[in-house]
Amino acid sequence: MSEELDNTPRTYSGALMAVLAVALLAAVAGLIWTYTVSSRVTRQEAALADANQQNVKLAAELRETDARLKVTTDELGKSLGLTQKQLDARAQQIMQREAADNKRLETAEQQTAQQVTAVSSAVSDVKTDVGGVKTDVAKTQSDLAEAVSQLTTMKGDLSGHSSLIARNHDELEVLKHKGDRNIYEFTLTRGQKKPVGTVSLELRKADGKRSKFTLVVFADDRQYEKKDRSLNEPMQFYSGKDPALYEIVVNSVSAKNTVTGYLSTPKDAPVPPTAQ
Repeated sequence: MSEELDNTPRTYSGALMAVLAVALLAAVAGLIWTYTVSSRVTRQEAALADANQQNVKLAAELRETDARLKVTTDELGKSLGLTQKQLDARAQQIMQREAADNKRLETAEQQTAQQVTAVSSAVSDVKTDVGGVKTDVAKTQSDLAEAVSQLTTMKGDLSGHSSLIARNHDELEVLKHKGDRNIYEFTLTRGQKKPVGTVSLELRKADGKRSKFTLVVFADDRQYEKKDRSLNEPMQFYSGKDPALYEIVVNSVSAKNTVTGYLSTPKDAPVPPTAQ
């Protein structure tokens, strides 16, 4: 029993020490928190004071500026003979005019941008079209070169002279487009004299089975008989004031009655009046 009485005060003393320790820690923590808050408040007060000083300085500068502006406005009004109300109205007009000018400028810039876009689009379309035309021209030139290469080179009945001849209508079109000679197509009926270009031709004989024919050329008051000639055989003669080489080619003979072909003359040779 006596031991229990002796232990009771010790137990109370231990609890009291624990409470005191907790209280001490709480006090220390409170002091730290108070110090921290105090430091923050001090810094904020210093910043606020600095801001107040800046505001005071700015307010003073603003008052000084307003005073100078008022003096300047008064002097301007006196020099122009205007009141403050009139100056305000004039300033308002200037601002409105500047706003209108800015609006017009903005509209003009938009219109210019639209026009530039339209022109750019048109230029792009033109470039595309030009590219297509170049391609078509290149293809046409290639086709023409290929067609010309298919034309036959034959020696005419005048010694030493040879030229390209067309053997059918398609080749004749190629020869025309080649453009280095004048081409006159003809169909002759036996016994009839017919003008062709600047000369006249007459079919005297036609043999469809043997593909032979005989015709006479009338040029410069002369006659040239081309006897027993064959299809696609160049028949050549000179004509004109400055003699130039003319050429006749017959491409077909029909049953003893007609022949068809063409007359080829130099590009600078005379042309019949109906062809001018």
